Amino acid sequence: MKIPLKEALWFWAKLGFISFGGPAGQIAVLHQELVEKRRWISERRFLHALNYCMLLPGPEAQQLVTYIGWLMHRSLGGILAGTLFILPSLAILIGLGWVYLTFGQTPWIASLFFGIKPAVTAIVLFAAIKIGKRAITHRALWLIALSSFVAIFVFNIPFPIIVLCAALIGIWGGKTYPAIFSPKPLGAHEAVNAMESSAIIDDHTPTPEHARFSTSSTLRKGLIGGLLWALPITALILFLGWKTLYPQLAWFFTKAALLTFGGAYAVLPYVYQGAVDQFGWVTASQMIDGLALGEATPGPLIMVVAFVAYIAGHVQSTLGPDMAFWSGAIAACIATWFTFLPSFLFILIGGPLIESTHGKLGFTAPLTAITAAIVGVIVNLGIFFAYHVFFPDGLDAAISWASVAICVAAGIALLRFQQGIMTVLACSAIAGLLIGWVS
Repeated sequence: MKIPLKEALWFWAKLGFISFGGPAGQIAVLHQELVEKRRWISERRFLHALNYCMLLPGPEAQQLVTYIGWLMHRSLGGILAGTLFILPSLAILIGLGWVYLTFGQTPWIASLFFGIKPAVTAIVLFAAIKIGKRAITHRALWLIALSSFVAIFVFNIPFPIIVLCAALIGIWGGKTYPAIFSPKPLGAHEAVNAMESSAIIDDHTPTPEHARFSTSSTLRKGLIGGLLWALPITALILFLGWKTLYPQLAWFFTKAALLTFGGAYAVLPYVYQGAVDQFGWVTASQMIDGLALGEATPGPLIMVVAFVAYIAGHVQSTLGPDMAFWSGAIAACIATWFTFLPSFLFILIGGPLIESTHGKLGFTAPLTAITAAIVGVIVNLGIFFAYHVFFPDGLDAAISWASVAICVAAGIALLRFQQGIMTVLACSAIAGLLIGWVS
């Protein structure tokens, strides 16, 4: 049995509009829809693909969508699935970027963001807890997570180095302590369910012909991908000059796509460092507001890059003072293109190699260790946001107890009462409005 392409495309299009909640929420939606409900792919093969995507730099949720689309319907299926996943978010964030710059200083909108920002902090920390519970099954893995947190929080060690160290630990651990780094076996209940309802692509489904490694196919895809990167950035440099905004956006987000491992939450500190500290495209407050909008809109969380680029293009009015909106919209499209192009190539080129590694501990053990390290990095990101939200004027100024209260309430709603992210954001926004009205 094969999933019809038309049916798959309808699902990917719908997913682009309903995938709220950041990477953790989107992966949960994908798992519920594809593994539990539709039975398009088995639990093990889903997690195998997810582990590969978490190893890659870039947004893991979008890469996972692309991977499953490619596995079912060749390269065209992967490209369409990944594209449909991000297009709604791009259009929405361009529109919200315009509203933000045009009406953002309106008191009631400022109050909305005052309530949403602490909730975003709670959501990031909640993501770390959720991923940790799913991926960390031994004290040794918790030690890796703690070590990665200390490495990035205390010693500011670059994330790629943390990933490399975790991978080396996984390689060593897989050989020395295989039980710790092996995939967790299915429980009795899960095993019965798996036997009663096998997936269309299950654990024993042979790798399809298009997903097998081919040197000629790999070289061809690599050449096409290189041209899709080189031609646009060359044109931008020739027409506008290297030091202008658009080429700088293209180059910066290419580096962000290639150098930042661990998904959207791991990319954000790198984007913050460049966009706020290095280039001054946005302020720290605008960056957090952009993340709040990214959490509150469908699509990958890393689409915050579109918001950042829109703000930069709109403010600088690259196309002229009367073309501020289009300057921002083109900047957002450029950032999106150069952020996601490598993700498509990683899947279309690397997928055949990954499909040949099912159940091989030599591959899964490093990924297990890397996933544990990612948990520590996400905790660091949560603390990073908490600092800017709780102390908006710096550590020397007074703490915002209202922000602390909203953050704690949001955390309790997520952890204790299992409320959805959209519900938490909506209630936090209302709390911000009430605080603004009272004050």
